[in-house]
Amino acid sequence: MTVVALGDSLTAGYGLADQSQGLVPQLEGWLKAKGHDVVLQNAGVSGDTTAGGLARIGWALGPEADALIVTLGGNDLLRGIDPGAAKANLEGILKEAATRKMPVLLVGLKSTANFGPEYKAAFDGMYGELAQVYGTVLAEDFFGGMRAAGADPADPASMAAFMQADGIHPNPEGVKLIVEGLGPKVEELLTKLAP
Repeated sequence: MTVVALGDSLTAGYGLADQSQGLVPQLEGWLKAKGHDVVLQNAGVSGDTTAGGLARIGWALGPEADALIVTLGGNDLLRGIDPGAAKANLEGILKEAATRKMPVLLVGLKSTANFGPEYKAAFDGMYGELAQVYGTVLAEDFFGGMRAAGADPADPASMAAFMQADGIHPNPEGVKLIVEGLGPKVEELLTKLAP
């Protein structure tokens, strides 16, 4: 089984000295340790927005792709892009997967309060709304594994041990926690593939 991980720098493994410590290799290792015969393809591009992901979804999904993980929205958030536009881009990606009858894991992000409560509500809500419409598996929070370990993105001090110096990208220990949070959701995605 081949799963394509479409995303931005969080998927690509930005800033890690050893790329084997990135999200995709660590997640593939986690799944294989659980007995899954799976290959994860890294289609993460640093700096990518939802618009960038939509622009390249057609060729990111090669003929061998069986399922898709979508982890986009972080750069839209950093730039204050209208959540309506981000949602439309994500919907375009999900439509492309649907035309290929490909199961999807949609990984959400939580907005900061920087752009106000209405922006936060629209941004945070778009992932669940799209997952419901398109029947995707949903991981509500990319950083859920870190939160479960007691790290809170709203409290930078609690995150420091798991983040690179930029405070945005996880270090190898942070990636490990993220994988522990996302792993069961990827297993749920794999159950949607015909044996």
